[in-house]
Amino acid sequence: MAKYQFLTPEWVEAAKAIRAEFEGDAPAPAHSVRMNQIITEVPFGDTDVKAYMDTSSGAMELDLGELENPDLTVTVDYETAKAIIVDGNPQAGMQAFMSGKIKVQGDMTKMMALQAGSQDPTAAEVAARIQEITE
Repeated sequence: MAKYQFLTPEWVEAAKAIRAEFEGDAPAPAHSVRMNQIITEVPFGDTDVKAYMDTSSGAMELDLGELENPDLTVTVDYETAKAIIVDGNPQAGMQAFMSGKIKVQGDMTKMMALQAGSQDPTAAEVAARIQEITE
């Protein structure tokens, strides 16, 4: 199986393909959230990576780019983002937040609601497959 560096265009396309395989299998998101993410200190390219997550349609939409009028914007460094997203390490996220490495602008309760939910088996399988494609 091919492996890609986290957040490169190739990784994003491979991750989208994995999510597409499971489309319709996961329950609807428990909370409606429109979140922009800015990933800093990216080890490739000259700019930050901008991505978003939107569950307002009743399905989880993840992609590169930005939403207009998000509920919140989270700024996080590359290594912390990788630990949270790929490694599934919530402790890394909590430690980074407590030490000021994660900045949140907007409705913090929306982010807290996301963290409070339990992971369904489909999401766990998608996460495991994404780990397999990441260098």
